[in-house]
Amino acid sequence: MPESLTALIKQAAHDLGFDVVGISRLPSHSDSTPDHRATSSSDRLRDRLHEWLRRGFHASMAWIARDPERRADPALVLPGCRSIISVGMNYYTDQRADERPGNGRIARYAWGLDYHKILGDRLTRLSEQIATLAPEGRHRTYVDTGPVMEKAWAQQAGLGWIGKHSNLVSPQFGSWLLLGEILTTLELDPDEAGTDLCGSCTLCIQACPTGAITEPYVVDAGRCISYLTIELRGSEPQISDELRRGLGNRIFGCDDCLDICPYNHQAEPTGEPGFQPTPLTLSPSLRTLMELNETTFATAFKQSPIRRAKHAGLQRNLSWALDNEVKPARSGTPTAPQNADPL
Repeated sequence: MPESLTALIKQAAHDLGFDVVGISRLPSHSDSTPDHRATSSSDRLRDRLHEWLRRGFHASMAWIARDPERRADPALVLPGCRSIISVGMNYYTDQRADERPGNGRIARYAWGLDYHKILGDRLTRLSEQIATLAPEGRHRTYVDTGPVMEKAWAQQAGLGWIGKHSNLVSPQFGSWLLLGEILTTLELDPDEAGTDLCGSCTLCIQACPTGAITEPYVVDAGRCISYLTIELRGSEPQISDELRRGLGNRIFGCDDCLDICPYNHQAEPTGEPGFQPTPLTLSPSLRTLMELNETTFATAFKQSPIRRAKHAGLQRNLSWALDNEVKPARSGTPTAPQNADPL
């Protein structure tokens, strides 16, 4: 019996180096038996996104607020979209960051090469193989670059579940999956959605240095260290002393809510060479990095996600980290309330 198209696509994804692959389906107005699971998922995505935007939790990221209907509905991104192929790659490495005084801390996903290219090149090749298998289909690929709520669709495709820190958690790979997706007009066999296994655990909420997880599953980007050190623009933005102290020595992103997740205890190191750290990212000297000008910054981080912060942003982050060395964070940094219900 010949393999199904879905099985062939999944095998091709694994052959290209993706660690996980799953399928979710969108409803069709012409379906006689519509996929109510997908319909309710789309509705929930739209409702949650609108509420999150209403509360201003996107901070200065105005691009998220543009056309939220399109962001919540893949069929508005790719007309005729029927399925979403979600893929993930394990980026965990077993090295530990060198956080001796004078060093900064960089989020683990940025220790190696830019994941957009690593996943993007493979997704392009997967899309080409799908086109060979089913020439009638149309496709679009994204790696954290398009108006697609990738974590929600990854959960719908069975890759894991969205934890209380709002990131995807895999029962096999813990918090260390980088995601990509292919939107396609092909009707593929859907997987079972991931089941939330967080239970009563609130370790990620308690671990957040700035209280950005305002309640389970809800993050205020304006308080999140990843936002403050990457997406926040300006060399001298106005942020409170409380937030600045909460940054500690973090100069690009933050892993605190991921590091503490119990599902990481059995995480296996990645086999992808591109995710391996360099001396510069594993033990970044604050003062050495402060000496970089725009040209040397561009050279040092030519193939790194750290380019996202831009030279001015990294210099600002370094100055905050150096200031925090002199004035360490006070004990009792506010944390989010523990008894709030999710949206």
